[in-house]
Amino acid sequence: MSAIAIKHNDEVIDLLTAQANGITGEEIELDNSPEALEVLRHSTAHLMAQAIKSLYPDAEFFVGPVVKEGFYYDFKVSEEIGEGDLKKIEKTMLSFAKKKYPIERYEISMDEAKAKFADDHLKLEVMKRIPSDTVSIYKQGDFEDLCRGPHLPDIGQIRYFKLTKISGAYLGGDSKNEMLTRIYGIAFADKESLKAHLEMIAEAEKRDHRKIGAQMKLFTFREEVGAGFPIWLPAGGRLRARLESLLFKAHRKRGYEPVRGPEMLRSDLWMTSGHYQNYGENMYFTNIDDVEFGVKPMNCVGHIKAYEDEPHSYRDLPLKYFEYGVVHRHEMTGALHGLFRVREFTQDDAHIFCTADQIEEQIIEVVDFVDKIMTTFNFDYKMMISTKPEKAVGDDEVWEISTNALKTAMDKNNLVYEIDEGGGAFYGPKIDIKITDAIGREWQCGTIQLDFNLPERFELEYSGDENNKIQPVMIHRAILGSFERFIGILTEHYAGEFPMFVAPTQVAIVPIAEPHNAYAKELADKLIDLGADSEIFSKNESLNKRIRTAEKGRVPMIIVLGDDEVENKTIAVRDRREREQYNLSEAEFLAMIQQKINEVNF
Repeated sequence: MSAIAIKHNDEVIDLLTAQANGITGEEIELDNSPEALEVLRHSTAHLMAQAIKSLYPDAEFFVGPVVKEGFYYDFKVSEEIGEGDLKKIEKTMLSFAKKKYPIERYEISMDEAKAKFADDHLKLEVMKRIPSDTVSIYKQGDFEDLCRGPHLPDIGQIRYFKLTKISGAYLGGDSKNEMLTRIYGIAFADKESLKAHLEMIAEAEKRDHRKIGAQMKLFTFREEVGAGFPIWLPAGGRLRARLESLLFKAHRKRGYEPVRGPEMLRSDLWMTSGHYQNYGENMYFTNIDDVEFGVKPMNCVGHIKAYEDEPHSYRDLPLKYFEYGVVHRHEMTGALHGLFRVREFTQDDAHIFCTADQIEEQIIEVVDFVDKIMTTFNFDYKMMISTKPEKAVGDDEVWEISTNALKTAMDKNNLVYEIDEGGGAFYGPKIDIKITDAIGREWQCGTIQLDFNLPERFELEYSGDENNKIQPVMIHRAILGSFERFIGILTEHYAGEFPMFVAPTQVAIVPIAEPHNAYAKELADKLIDLGADSEIFSKNESLNKRIRTAEKGRVPMIIVLGDDEVENKTIAVRDRREREQYNLSEAEFLAMIQQKINEVNF
């Protein structure tokens, strides 16, 4: 065991703990730093479990990890627990915290632990996942649980927390297993930070893309179709098409060529690539004519096959392929979440085949592409260089060369980045793009991955200036990440009030009465010719109700057509983005719309 010193109110408290999460032998301020919050939230999870055990004595506990959203505990109890019970559990937690029980750690052998918890099937499930002959147990008062730590020295330091939601969760995230109860919570070192976070959660609930997506009829999920498979409705289809069109033009301007690989490839190709061995649990497989095929989880192998179609010279490089590639990944049912985590999605994927001398130039060009898109959507972002993970292909020397190439490209161009140790793809290091939305939440989006391994495994080559055969470097690149996830993020970022250039419906046309419908249709046709989408609200309803319906659909611009407009070819505009009303001639109106939808150029 080693010591962590945690400062609180200028006092230094020595905390003995197992080596865990890399936090050992350091002084940690009990503040809102990531290191301190890891310890605080882990201890708060145990305090919550202690309160639950006292209120529901038959409760059995599975795991209670710290996660990005705070912490949670999965448990089983005979009595039904709902949202209304969270306050009661919080009150009990506070009563225990006032007792300031010390948090004590001890170790026992795995055999002793199995005997100790022989009647607790969830503890036995946890122990199946521990690759050790000994286990550590943390105890506070009369509550104890298997845990690797670290924890605070006592529960009296836990003051500012909130239980945020309750849900069901399959044991281990596998839908074949039993359903457990999961309670989420959050904890901070001070009251102000907790208050700010709760205000952010309240705002996030208002912006929930699933709720807004249903209101705007962007997409739907149907149980009979299958969990994790979104169905895009017309409005969402139009939004996607606009985004795809903008990106298509941007790729072509940067020298990318469109390609398309099949959605299934023979499994021997996935074995060559290493996906079968390192990513197989996330893939779907099927058999055709007694040959096994793997449904693609990534697009890289298809692009490699496109590269192999003909010989290449150094004069051909860099060669850039891009594809809006539909991929499938096996996600646990409990992990699915709206458009953020699905089983089928479309990547804005690209692969660059280049020489070693071209790496820096290509990395910087992609970073510039990222900057153009993210700033257009008003996202702040940061970049992380992610290094070799535990499961990886290729020699350490190749990984070191690849990682240093990324660092050199960033350093030489004075680009700021952080290091994410072990966060790379199994075939190479990468630069991850993390964006911050309008209410301060961070999202993983694009990625730039440098790969020497797949070109070697597939024996890719090009001819050098002396006709010698050289292995190209492969750069994997996605900027949005996936259209599904990015549209979910955009929906919450803008609360459904999309910018004019990607809005699913840019203009709502509201004819006051039946005689005005013909002019409405004429305008709609002219808007289509400009590349703008409109919807005519001509149902047999009151004018005010039709205008309200358009407003609920968050249409940027509403135009109302009556006798004067039809006679004079004028437009009465309600601009919801600028919060203005004004009148224009038809020519002025159409010119304005064209300017607004063409103002963005990635």
